[in-house]
Amino acid sequence: MGVKLSDLVVKREITFEQLSGKKIAVDFSNSAYQFLSSIRQRDGTPLMDNQGNSTSHLMGTWTRFSNLMQLGIQLVIVLDGKAPDLKIKEQEERAHRKRMAQEKFEEAREEEDEERMAKYAKQTSRLTRDMTRESEELMKAMGLPVIRAPSESDAQMAFMCEQEDVYACASSDYDCLLQGAPRLITNLTLSQKRKLPSGIYVKITPELIDLKETLTNLGVKQDQLIAIGILVGTDYNEGINRVGPKTALKLVKQYPSFDELFKEVKADFNWKKIYAIFKSMPIMKNYQLKWHPPDEAKIKEILVEKHDFSPERVQATLDKLRTAAKKEQKGLGDFF
Repeated sequence: MGVKLSDLVVKREITFEQLSGKKIAVDFSNSAYQFLSSIRQRDGTPLMDNQGNSTSHLMGTWTRFSNLMQLGIQLVIVLDGKAPDLKIKEQEERAHRKRMAQEKFEEAREEEDEERMAKYAKQTSRLTRDMTRESEELMKAMGLPVIRAPSESDAQMAFMCEQEDVYACASSDYDCLLQGAPRLITNLTLSQKRKLPSGIYVKITPELIDLKETLTNLGVKQDQLIAIGILVGTDYNEGINRVGPKTALKLVKQYPSFDELFKEVKADFNWKKIYAIFKSMPIMKNYQLKWHPPDEAKIKEILVEKHDFSPERVQATLDKLRTAAKKEQKGLGDFF
């Protein structure tokens, strides 16, 4: 779900040229769900190989990340670890919504209503352990460092950014900001458009959000930003009824004491436990970031041999990656 802070943060468009040569930490699960919901056939069913196995996650991983690599962006992929106990309820509710969507999808399929099938199919997306394992295998074959966080990937990415091991975190959620990430990039995709639930397409470009600039603009401190997130709702709690981001901002300024704040809004949850999650999420400190040349044979084994990807298209992308790597090496050589 992710905390909804879009109306409050300061966003600035950034070009891919400005990101070339920079290390960017990517929230894998966030990206994977985008792939699973958007890379589908006309009737809404996911892409599949000849054995009926879903391949939407692999297609998205291969296409998006290889495109970004060709632009000289050094990706670091971060996987989720064990979710906090408070997230289990949210996960159960998500599972219930997916089951309901699956029932509606089956009804639409019986009626041969492709429009409704496509609508509900996207709501049934599930990222399984096998999908994550396959994607991890592919990303490592692509030469990318893959880090598995002890808990939430947002906290791990934020720590890596704070340590200046990466320039920014990439996600469509704003949770990294609550974890203290100095910089967040949204829309890190070469696709220039996004389809809204209404069916309308809107133009999108990568956007950079600077935490310090956002806090200064809002006139709040980091702890108050966390309180705003809790008020509007996180993965660990439902938001306060009829309290959106702008109202939450007014409330945290009006009530400097969090005890008083959450008493005033009649919070029916333990806000201190949620606050503690953002302040003390487990992270890995002894990670290593190493990039390697793509293992072309392994990539072909995963995509072509196991999942029926086009050999010609996979080879064409590998050729582009090789060319891009040579240009990058030559560029570095110009400095010596």
